[in-house]
Amino acid sequence: MLLSSALPHLDRPFDYLVPASMEHTAEPGRLVRVPFAGTDAEGYVLERLAGTDHTGRMARLRRVVSGLPVLPGATLELCRRVAAEYGGTLSDVVRLAVPGRHAGAEEQVLTAEPVRHDPVALDLRAGPDLLGWQRHQAGPAFLAHVRDGHSPRAVATFAPGSDPFALLALAARATLASGRTALLVVPDHRDLDRLAAALDRVVPEGHVRLEADLGPAARYRSFLQALTGRARIVAGTRAAVFAPLPNLGLVAVLEDGDDSHAEQRAPYPHVREVAVLRAEQAGAAALFAGWTRTAETQLLLESGWARPVLATRDTVRATAPRIAIAGTSGPDAQDPLAAAARLPSDGWRVLREAVRRGPVLVQVPRTGYVPTLACQTCREPARCTSCHGPLAVPGAGERATCRWCGRPATDWTCGHCGDGRFRAVVTGARRTAEELGRAFPGVDVRTSGGSHVLDVVPGGPSLVIATPGAEPVALQGYAAALLLDGWALLARPDLRAAEEAHRRWTAAAALVQPASAGGAVVLVADPQAAPAQALVRWDPAGFAERELAQRRELDLPPAARFAGLIGSAADVEEFVTALPALPGMRVLGPLPVPDRPGHAPAVRSVVRVPREHSGELAAAVKTVTAGRSVRKLPLVRVRVDPLQIG
Repeated sequence: MLLSSALPHLDRPFDYLVPASMEHTAEPGRLVRVPFAGTDAEGYVLERLAGTDHTGRMARLRRVVSGLPVLPGATLELCRRVAAEYGGTLSDVVRLAVPGRHAGAEEQVLTAEPVRHDPVALDLRAGPDLLGWQRHQAGPAFLAHVRDGHSPRAVATFAPGSDPFALLALAARATLASGRTALLVVPDHRDLDRLAAALDRVVPEGHVRLEADLGPAARYRSFLQALTGRARIVAGTRAAVFAPLPNLGLVAVLEDGDDSHAEQRAPYPHVREVAVLRAEQAGAAALFAGWTRTAETQLLLESGWARPVLATRDTVRATAPRIAIAGTSGPDAQDPLAAAARLPSDGWRVLREAVRRGPVLVQVPRTGYVPTLACQTCREPARCTSCHGPLAVPGAGERATCRWCGRPATDWTCGHCGDGRFRAVVTGARRTAEELGRAFPGVDVRTSGGSHVLDVVPGGPSLVIATPGAEPVALQGYAAALLLDGWALLARPDLRAAEEAHRRWTAAAALVQPASAGGAVVLVADPQAAPAQALVRWDPAGFAERELAQRRELDLPPAARFAGLIGSAADVEEFVTALPALPGMRVLGPLPVPDRPGHAPAVRSVVRVPREHSGELAAAVKTVTAGRSVRKLPLVRVRVDPLQIG
């Protein structure tokens, strides 16, 4: 059996005797309780054997907990593959795959009447029933292959103005028409609400939601409905990627570049990689879809693992808004100071004209009022004199305070030059809303971001100030969009900064009416930046090809495999020393990790190997971690392929 233990050195099967009273219930996959180290522990039955190699005294199972096998063989094998891919323990991955048991929910499912599913048909003749798939090269062919029981793999880049949730719902319907089940994974609960609404329209019955935010009872109930075949479609966030659907026919992931798809618990698997493993294991179709492509999905295309589905250039020209970079046309093009303005005059002209026709989206990279301050004279970041946290102005007329400890920055002076004056480094969404509200009196100003996110805005004239990812949908599309402070997204000290900026800008631009209806987008960013040029051309495929080529040249993921190690300087050094010398291995660092309140000082090192040695790196970090656990040494936090390297 497999113990539910967080200790890496216990990541192995243990043998227990099965009492006669549990002969028929202690079957593989059941949750059980066993004695271990003087206490009761939970675990899962892996297999039943007639004998054992254990020579000592064997303990007996105490109790069978679950009413049915909640860890079926296919899920167990998937968990093993994920653990091997990320250098983690099997019990940690199983903890992600199987939600905590809820007795009441289990009783409801086990006593419910059997569900009979009606046959589903799908007519793929061109027309409105295709919900936009016909506008994409190879789109109808992908659906036809899925409907006919085949397992194509595709990376789909949607045309501007498409409804991605309706497209996913139709792919799920095609899967049901083949007699198989479908798994759809989206970034967050807002996306899940929209996907559920689309499924209600396209596939009225047989689907359930599965997400961590459901609560213990509802989540476990949805899990069991998938396990028992009562649900044929599971739609959820990253918690759903392990859903135990029988006869799986399709695994679809929307916007795999979204940070929400990265698990925050060990061993930190990414939904995209789990979906790849799952499609291979089950022989299912795979679909990675979104407005743009990541370097990882571009690698899937270039390796031949998947094929592209994308809009034709004629479709893009007919559906995309007019896109311009602020300060590059009209009088602003001749003014060297115009490009330095937060919103050059050509942006103001678009805003004034568009707000008369309908809602205008204004994307601002940061929430808050003035979320980041610096010294007025030397531009050094303003830090708290007590805890060294960043200073910010939380609201209009309020004092600068520390974002970590909350202390007001009274009598602050710069430790670098001695000046006591602040300047705003970034203007937040609330401050932007305040400024635009004064510039356009009588126009409704709405904000969306942080803890207050709007889902939909009406079609009348209004200004919608939103942070990236929190943009509401306009019922008739936005008349225009202004993408402010583009430098803030591009300047992030992150490997994926350019890719993320391009994804955020494209997602906002896709909500705008086509150019034929007057739709316009103005981006305030460096006109020479590759993401800005790709947005103007609406060329996500070309940008992904360029991004992957650059990463190959620099030996960066996904062309190489990284393992981030975080711990005390001495522990990280010991960990690195214990690693075997892998071919092409290089150690970067250590570098200090930014101070965090309540945490001891830490450093980060990154171990890099060529992609062909990924499995060896994962096995090596797992072995070293288990060895340190046996010796009761402080554990070093290991994260394979971290989203943020520096």
